[in-house]
Amino acid sequence: MTAETRDVATDLGRAVQFVERFGGPEALRVVAVPAPHAAAGQVRVKVTAAGLNPMDWFMTSDADTAARFRLSLPSGFGTDYAGVVDEVGEGVAGFSIGDRVFGGALSRTVAEYVVVEPDGAIAVGGSAHHTPKALDDRTASALTIAGSTAAAALAVVRLAPGDTVLVGGAGGGVGVFVVQLARLAGARVIGTGSAASADSLRDLGAEPVIYGPGLADRVRELAPDGVTAALDLHGTDTAEVARELGVSDARITTIAAQIDGIVPANGANAAPGALEEIARHVAEGRIRLPIAATFPMEQIGAAVELQSGRHVHGKVVVDI
Repeated sequence: MTAETRDVATDLGRAVQFVERFGGPEALRVVAVPAPHAAAGQVRVKVTAAGLNPMDWFMTSDADTAARFRLSLPSGFGTDYAGVVDEVGEGVAGFSIGDRVFGGALSRTVAEYVVVEPDGAIAVGGSAHHTPKALDDRTASALTIAGSTAAAALAVVRLAPGDTVLVGGAGGGVGVFVVQLARLAGARVIGTGSAASADSLRDLGAEPVIYGPGLADRVRELAPDGVTAALDLHGTDTAEVARELGVSDARITTIAAQIDGIVPANGANAAPGALEEIARHVAEGRIRLPIAATFPMEQIGAAVELQSGRHVHGKVVVDI
């Protein structure tokens, strides 16, 4: 179907939305909505899978927070997706009907259809990237936000062979990419986590260390020659410990908080081509992206509850 030949009169699709109010997973509904269509410069994607991220439930947790992200009722849910192009608008080059794609569209991807601008920004028109042939849709659907954020964070600290990097929250969605990309860059990785996450961190290539009081001493024991860079993927505790260990502010970054003197990282600032490179690494087996659980769209509440618990090792994906 092209944008010019569609029949808009009978088109409907399912989508997960906040209909009456913002809030927790109990406020989400699966509803029938008019299917969106590709206008000039856009493609429509028939979504097959949508990966969940902490930002999805954080920015829709209440009306005031949603307003900060320019969201209003009824509002969709989810930002990462993978699927197949089924409409191409006028003026779009490089994408055809039937192409497998992945990307992001702010708070509207847990739905049967999403319309995006192939070269757009996630927070505005959405984005689309070609899915490598060897990459399945569930895995592709979990790449965009976490992968872009990891790439942007690593660009701040500029790792090189011989670096020893401390990664706070190494087992989370962004941490999975940071640890493995840092290892590919030739760095030694010390990753914070709970005792229960130690084995999964080792599997990723990190040396695990328990977070919490006494972290600086535990890191000194592991790395008596010092730490040269740090990424705090959870809050500020790891960044403050890195300062205590003598790491310069220029080689520390955060993604979930701001600290005076330290440059924060934002996935929107990832270098062009960074996400495609990560997708190739995953497709070719150099980066492993564990999928912890999958849920059908009708079980969106359970999916969000699991993901928002912050103790799941790997990504949570919704099958559409």
